[in-house]
Amino acid sequence: MQDQTDARRLLDRNDRILDAGALRALAHPLRVQIYDILSQYGPQTASSLASLTGESSGATSYHLRALAKHDLIREVDGRGTARERWWERPVGGVSFANPEAMKTPSGRAATQVVMTEFLNRRHQQLMQYAARGLQSEPEDWQDGSLISTANARLTSAQMQELAEKLQALLDETVGKYRDQRGEGVRPVTMHVDVFPLPEEGAHR
Repeated sequence: MQDQTDARRLLDRNDRILDAGALRALAHPLRVQIYDILSQYGPQTASSLASLTGESSGATSYHLRALAKHDLIREVDGRGTARERWWERPVGGVSFANPEAMKTPSGRAATQVVMTEFLNRRHQQLMQYAARGLQSEPEDWQDGSLISTANARLTSAQMQELAEKLQALLDETVGKYRDQRGEGVRPVTMHVDVFPLPEEGAHR
């Protein structure tokens, strides 16, 4: 498993901030899907990605090369052949929050597409789990799952403190178990959303 990808990461982290070119390269539904699969499930080939996405291997191969051109993914060293190349997403966080990219219409549009596609995929995965998990997942995996919403009244400083604590816990978990393999191990996705609601009356 790879490190998580967020639309906005804490500013004191050493995450890669995607430039306008990388954002535009990623701004395609299938490329976002491929990038996310590599993040969640680890290295893949064009053929395995075709099976996972329902696209042709020619299409996935094309989009893999486009992502690699901007160093969003890379070929796995020492694995595969000339006919069957393996691709991975480099370890580490990335941020879509690029102030320079947001200064141009094309940069803003690319950022919006990427964020929307990632959030749509997160929502689809959550809804798929809600539909199947309570019926088909083993009890121990159900017990370990958490879908929770909480509300509080905070200042911006308090909200930032909460976000930092949650991010630190995620980073600790990912750093400890990123490459874990073995019996009983499977990909697990972790989502944390902390954001202010509109002021009272603003949404009416």
